[in-house]
Amino acid sequence: MAALSAWFWNERFWLPHNVTWADLADPAPGVEYPKAGHLLTAMPLALGIFFVRILFERFIASNCAQSLHIHPGVGRRAQPNAVLEKVFTSITKNPDARHLEGLSKQLDWDMRKVQRWFRQRRNQDKPSTHTKFCESMWRFTFYLCIFIYGLRFLWQSPWMWDTRHCWYGYPYQVLTPGLYHYYMTELSFYWSLMFTQFTDIKRKDFLIMFIHHLATVGLIGFSYVNNMARVGSLVMCVHDASDFVLEAAKMANYAKYQRLCDFLFVVFSAAFFVTRLVIYPVWVLNSTLFESWAIVGPYPSWWLFNFLLLVLQVLHIIWFYLIVRIAVKAMLRGRVSKDVRSDIESSSDEEPQPPADGLKAPHTPKGENGTNGHYTVAKARLYNHNSW
Repeated sequence: MAALSAWFWNERFWLPHNVTWADLADPAPGVEYPKAGHLLTAMPLALGIFFVRILFERFIASNCAQSLHIHPGVGRRAQPNAVLEKVFTSITKNPDARHLEGLSKQLDWDMRKVQRWFRQRRNQDKPSTHTKFCESMWRFTFYLCIFIYGLRFLWQSPWMWDTRHCWYGYPYQVLTPGLYHYYMTELSFYWSLMFTQFTDIKRKDFLIMFIHHLATVGLIGFSYVNNMARVGSLVMCVHDASDFVLEAAKMANYAKYQRLCDFLFVVFSAAFFVTRLVIYPVWVLNSTLFESWAIVGPYPSWWLFNFLLLVLQVLHIIWFYLIVRIAVKAMLRGRVSKDVRSDIESSSDEEPQPPADGLKAPHTPKGENGTNGHYTVAKARLYNHNSW
């Protein structure tokens, strides 16, 4: 075990040349550098954030939702039927024409009735708009608060105005209380997201988002351990700048304020472009790649850190391209032919397609298919992974 620990914490990988972990021991009372042990603090904090979220959604977000006429009422439930329930749980949640015909004969039901039962049964598993609104309001509140805190902290920090201060004296840069709190809060939040993902609204991108949260936790921890926390705080602030706007757009969508939803999505797209395709490469990557090279020089963990940041920039470009393509397509069509929110907001299957015998698929109201804002906000969730 000791050999594995020594291999993992190899100074030749983590630290610049001629620097050891002993050199980063606290030099004087009241002066402290980041340490790997600090990361353990995030675990109880994550648990605390989880309980705060429960109270927030129950007593604040729920009341806000009901004031906007978003009630937690249960939708129409399918009538109990052992045969259909067995098919639903064991065979298929969206039967084709052959299955519908066979079940219709077995139960002596009209095929439309069988089809309607499966639609109602699928809808039982879908989260209510009230639940989705409360979840988005929690995320909106956290993202907005942490962005304001981070911006206020960085406003008073010299490295915001001159990024070369991220590297002057590196790695002997004292950990300030503000920087420590900023890092631990962000890290705790993403730990809490990993925990609550198992109890939150089940989405089809569950595995992708779990890996995403795990990668975010890893990157935050990585930058903290080797004391790249100054530039890491810039990265976190840049990414927080657009996330609360997207959550606000989703809240407007759930409250059926379509014009506000569309406006907020435009604001989100503009903020995403400015922060992640302009500020991030011009301001942050320029510092981590060129300023650090000139002031500190490269070493193994420096190469890995910059590689991960460059991969993130590639993802930014891909996400923004997809967001723009979806937005343009929605504007050109006026309405979309298929609602993909079930892919985003629920693990339930999509509404059934018309069977081969010519039966019509159940009519979906306009509110379900959605307009431009409904479609783009839902899809944007796939491409706006709030991460490093």
